[in-house]
Amino acid sequence: MHHTSSPTTPTADLPHAACIQACLACELACNRCFAACLNEPDVQAMTDCLAHDVDCAQVCQLTAATLTRGSTHDQAICQLCAQVCQACAEVCRHHPHAHCQACAQACTDCARACEAMRH
Repeated sequence: MHHTSSPTTPTADLPHAACIQACLACELACNRCFAACLNEPDVQAMTDCLAHDVDCAQVCQLTAATLTRGSTHDQAICQLCAQVCQACAEVCRHHPHAHCQACAQACTDCARACEAMRH
């Protein structure tokens, strides 16, 4: 039997689904950027990027989990996530590598989604 409806994401029916999805996409982009930075010829030049990637991926993971659970701390964590994402985007934007540029865009998108969570 052929299923014709479009697949849904696991977060589609959750409150704040767009922010959760942006956080998960950013976490993935940061982890990809981290792995790719380790393979750059001059890894030492990438240390700031690597550090921001790790921080951002972890905060995005926390934010997505917090929003999924409906925590009473979601506003504060979203604010922190937006700040960390903006910082990571700024660092990644300075590197010409495709993985850094993709990470910067995902971070920018996540920061906007988190900022939109303010009531």
